[in-house]
Amino acid sequence: MKVLVADPIAPQGIDILRQHAEVAVRKSIKPAELRSIIGDYDALVVRSQTKVTADIIEAAGKLQVIGRAGVGVDNIDVDAATRCGIIVVNSPEGNIVSTAEHTIAMLLALARRIPQAHGLLHSGIWSRDLKGAEVRNKVLGIIGLGRVGTEVAEMAKGLRMEIIAYDPMISESRAERLGIQLVALEMLLKTADFITIHVPLNTSTRNLIGRSELKLVKPTAMLVNCARGGVVDETALYEALNHGKMAGAAVDVFSQEPAQGNILLQSDKVITTPHLAASTLEAEASASIDIAEQVVAVLQGYPAKSPVNAPMIPAEAMAILGPYIQVGTTIGRIAVQLLEGHPDSLSIHYQGDIAREDTNPVKVAVLAGLLEGLTEERVNMVNADIIADSRGLRVTEHKEAVCENYANMLTVEVSTRAGKTLVAGSSLRGRTHLTRMGDYWLEIEPVGSYMVFTEHKDRPGMIGVVGTIIGNADINISQMQVSRGVHRGGGAMMVFCLDDPMTEECYRQMRAIPDMYKVLIVKLNK
Repeated sequence: MKVLVADPIAPQGIDILRQHAEVAVRKSIKPAELRSIIGDYDALVVRSQTKVTADIIEAAGKLQVIGRAGVGVDNIDVDAATRCGIIVVNSPEGNIVSTAEHTIAMLLALARRIPQAHGLLHSGIWSRDLKGAEVRNKVLGIIGLGRVGTEVAEMAKGLRMEIIAYDPMISESRAERLGIQLVALEMLLKTADFITIHVPLNTSTRNLIGRSELKLVKPTAMLVNCARGGVVDETALYEALNHGKMAGAAVDVFSQEPAQGNILLQSDKVITTPHLAASTLEAEASASIDIAEQVVAVLQGYPAKSPVNAPMIPAEAMAILGPYIQVGTTIGRIAVQLLEGHPDSLSIHYQGDIAREDTNPVKVAVLAGLLEGLTEERVNMVNADIIADSRGLRVTEHKEAVCENYANMLTVEVSTRAGKTLVAGSSLRGRTHLTRMGDYWLEIEPVGSYMVFTEHKDRPGMIGVVGTIIGNADINISQMQVSRGVHRGGGAMMVFCLDDPMTEECYRQMRAIPDMYKVLIVKLNK
């Protein structure tokens, strides 16, 4: 067997690989050259530099596994690898401590103005006029309570900081066990003396902290970002600092890297490091050993510890389960946006032929839809239960071989302290359709960019007035449906699929309609 290591990894991992395979180490290899030689190798090991694109993967006739010595797999086309039957593995645990420690180091350096003092002294100026701030008894607001965020919280407790956190997919009972108060993002921004970010970068978190959010923070507040560039609007952050709306920021990650010319480098209120949070000798050694052991395991026919893409579904089950993987992802994605409060439990109900199959891939799809914007880990068949458990989310499954209304139906019910959210779906003519929302039965395909759900009194004129408001906003309705409760004149629901986002004014007008109880907006695409 032959293994190609295309990026630098710690020697401990190389040694493990060489005990089991022929290893070639080729650093800084060009894409064209990698494409031309990859067909000779059974395994490829990279870090973040090498881009493993679809054309490279398709040229890899023998490749069984791609190992990423680190957490993110943004540089690997995971979908292309899955299509080609190639397992992708990463090392999600190796840099937790190093990233958390770097976050705390940046926070302390920011609070005590250590880089500024260092710069003055090295330029020949002895000045004791720089005044720092203590962190003891200050409020630390953590955005994202995954593994790194939780580790930061534990370290900050040792500094006697008060911890609050925003993470809509952490149960309140889990937060209570951690001794952390969960708050809304707006409250966190208004309250925290220090804000630190630990969320992945995706469409729901891009510019999560922008101009409107930065207007909420205290003028004495300081922000630390060692997560992903792009989560914070860099121009907005620069303006807030420049205009005295914030006291300082410490940034390890940037929207474009290398970050030469980045606007934040122009501010003396910003401490910067060049994406070093995971760069410790210990973290590199841990990731290198971990990824080498997983690559060897896959090549020897054993399961990997941290697979990124789910195992292939057997062909005989794919015809039945395949469509419901997309159904599960879609209804999970919709359900999480309709929740009120923090989830405590998830119930998945399978009805019809799918109940006779191993439904693990569908459960994984539901959890992926629920968690995709809130965790950097890709939820898969190996880690789904672990991730749910780490967030205090109890998952139960129920199977019923008979389905009254459809050949198959998938129902998810998420419980919070505020109540339950129920969403059901089926696959009709090979396409995902919603079949139930709470107490209302319907049949509509989630298409376009957004969906709007209204709950209102069943009375004449409601369809017309809502349609007029949306039409006056120049928003196209691609599909709509009305569902009524048991009794005429009781409750009813309208569902709209929109090609464009609904404006704030449009939403305000709809909420102001007499007998309108709820207006809920759901974003369909990741």
